[in-house]
Amino acid sequence: MPAALATTYEEERGKPMPSKNHAIVQSYLTGVLFKYRDRLTVLSELSLELDGQPLVPDISVFPKLSVDWHNDEIKLTEPPSLVIEILSPTQPLDDLVRKADVYFAAGVKSCWIVQAALKTIVVLTPDQAPVFHLRGNVVDPGTGIEVFVEEIFQ
Repeated sequence: MPAALATTYEEERGKPMPSKNHAIVQSYLTGVLFKYRDRLTVLSELSLELDGQPLVPDISVFPKLSVDWHNDEIKLTEPPSLVIEILSPTQPLDDLVRKADVYFAAGVKSCWIVQAALKTIVVLTPDQAPVFHLRGNVVDPGTGIEVFVEEIFQ
């Protein structure tokens, strides 16, 4: 891909270009979370504007949202309960940790940082120490979602 297109992607979305592994993890997570669709809405690459700041998490999880197929929304201003960020190979981890603080200030209850290279899911909340998951069950405190690390990194 020409460098100009890569820059355009990054500028447009405000984040590094995702990789193959990033895309696989995002797809697997979205698929695993589908079982919660009766009570939660799981959205991939949704444009948010929280406290006036544009953000595009890899995955946003809301309490069940209604759908009006005739009137779409370009940017949601209500914070999701959970955001999931997947670390891109060219992205510093500190960027996602700082981004989590922005989410928390806007009312997001929890943020997962997923590191594909280390097969790790880190659960961050505004008032507790990070919880690292290398295997087994990940339980999100804000939504009650349960995911096995092994489901994502098969």
